[in-house]
Amino acid sequence: MPGGATSPEALAANDPYEPVNRQMLVLNQRLDDIFFRRTVKTYRSLPDAMRTGMHNILRNLASPTIFVNDVLQAQPARAGQTAARFVINSSMGLGGIFDPATGIGAPYHGEDFGQTLAWWGMGEGPYLMLPLLGPSNPRDAAGLAIDTFVLDPTNYIHFKQHFWWDAGRQYLNFLDLRAQSFETLQGIERSSVDYYAALRNLYRQVREAEIRNGAPAKGENFPDF
Repeated sequence: MPGGATSPEALAANDPYEPVNRQMLVLNQRLDDIFFRRTVKTYRSLPDAMRTGMHNILRNLASPTIFVNDVLQAQPARAGQTAARFVINSSMGLGGIFDPATGIGAPYHGEDFGQTLAWWGMGEGPYLMLPLLGPSNPRDAAGLAIDTFVLDPTNYIHFKQHFWWDAGRQYLNFLDLRAQSFETLQGIERSSVDYYAALRNLYRQVREAEIRNGAPAKGENFPDF
């Protein structure tokens, strides 16, 4: 539904801005084709060991932010696991290139401030398609901003090339995420009648599972946290 009134299905899916969101998805796809798709394909062409090492490094760099969100969610066991992973992988894993922590009983888990807000009862708000960033909602968009500019400890380490460090790290995070999800998204786009609706449903399902930390759902598919 590229324009006009919002469909009943979109309202049921908490997507009152569907026409604008659909237009934003088209814009994102065009920007992706122009600026990112070739880079993602080049990144995916690298040897698996190199991409795995980069993926591990980026996860390790995110550990302090994950730790803070574990603490804010009053989950000391998960916070301890995150701290242990950071120490083990930063030392035995040569700065995070390798992931020995998983093999000795400290597997990775992600947390972000959007999940923390949900944990403490904030609803997701309407579905949004953000420029370049893709599917989101007001809660998760605010959470991303707080994680990036407030909770990330590297923000408080001042050095001459800080801007380029942040920009490079965020771009590598984007490349890694796109590479990890490339085949899944390509398959959804090829097989779905309505790619936009399929992407919206996938995003909300994934976020719900992340907020529940993998625990079984209670009641409806998308509870109002």
